[in-house]
Amino acid sequence: MMEIAVQAPSPVQVGSQANSIEHRIANRLAELRAERGWTLETLAQRTGISRATLSRLERCELSPSAAMLATLCGQYGWTLSRLMVEAEQTTPSVISVAEQVTWRDPDTGYVRRVVSPPHPKLRGELIEVTLPAGASVSYDASYLPGLEHHLWMIEGALSIEFGGTVLRLRKGDCARYVLCGSSKYECGRHPARYVIALVHP
Repeated sequence: MMEIAVQAPSPVQVGSQANSIEHRIANRLAELRAERGWTLETLAQRTGISRATLSRLERCELSPSAAMLATLCGQYGWTLSRLMVEAEQTTPSVISVAEQVTWRDPDTGYVRRVVSPPHPKLRGELIEVTLPAGASVSYDASYLPGLEHHLWMIEGALSIEFGGTVLRLRKGDCARYVLCGSSKYECGRHPARYVIALVHP
């Protein structure tokens, strides 16, 4: 029987950039794959993301889109927020605004800020999202089926599509929903800012 060796991840260390959120995400993605004993080919088959792209993501040569991260998190059973804060060494009960992890989607320009203090066993999370005017973010599937969302609009307008339902929200509106399949978030003519509380199933 042929044995297939799992490509061991090499920690990304590129000068002062080694501690950036992009490099921390790249390192953690490589570690998660190695922990499960998966080759790049195996992960490519499971996600539909090419081996070459996965390799570049893990080496931080390519910035992942929100959709890619959601797909990968689905394979690992994680939320995007947990991936973003996993590199934290402590689990404080208070985190200052300057320490909150912020990530920008290179495809759409959407910005995601993890407001909740990091914790390895988060069951509830608070996320702030900013979408540029006219931006649209789509996910092929829910990375954690059954994940409960409470979305509160702070500024602008937003439409959410999932399971044949369309929600249209304006400033001050709040929606509660559970995602089990694909979804799409689309901003109106002005930038949108909203807060999402996530409750793990």
